[in-house]
Amino acid sequence: MSAVRTTLRRLFADRRGATAIEYGLIVALIAIAMSSALSMLGGGNGGMWTRIATQVTTVTTTANG
Repeated sequence: MSAVRTTLRRLFADRRGATAIEYGLIVALIAIAMSSALSMLGGGNGGMWTRIATQVTTVTTTANG
């Protein structure tokens, strides 16, 4: 019975697993934040590239025509 108590005390005192889980949660939250920020920026960049392509097409057709 004493060996079981000693083993349980040692397991409860070990914090390495908890620290690894905390770091994993932090990394997951950072990944979610980056993903949402990039998806919001993606819509704005798509419009920008469309405007640039339209302007380049307009300039090239006007210069060639």
